Amino acid sequence: QVQLVESGGGLVQAGGSLRLSCAASGRTSSIYNVAWFRQAPGKEREFVARIWWIGPSTSYSDSVKGRFAISKDKAKNTVYLEMNSLRPEDTAVYFCAAASSDWGVAPRSYDAWGQGTQVTVSS
Repeated sequence: QVQLVESGGGLVQAGGSLRLSCAASGRTSSIYNVAWFRQAPGKEREFVARIWWIGPSTSYSDSVKGRFAISKDKAKNTVYLEMNSLRPEDTAVYFCAAASSDWGVAPRSYDAWGQGTQVTVSS
């Protein structure tokens, strides 16, 4: 099994930046890709970005494309989400998740989840 732990959330003003980290441990050899999701109160969990564990490929939701950047440090088994030009609508709990195969970007496609980290953007 893979264990994931997120960190780096907090309170930031609109237009500011934050960097989230997702540290993976356990059976990391089974990871195919790692994604970030977010869930705002009363809303469904939505895909934000993902990165392939092997190779440079990434993908983003339209709502964050050009503002957020996902990256990884394989030596540290850590995935990052650099968030710039933050908006109040980015406020949510952010989760990282790992998939053992490419089944798409729906939450059900991911096998392992972190506990989440709160990001609050004030206007």
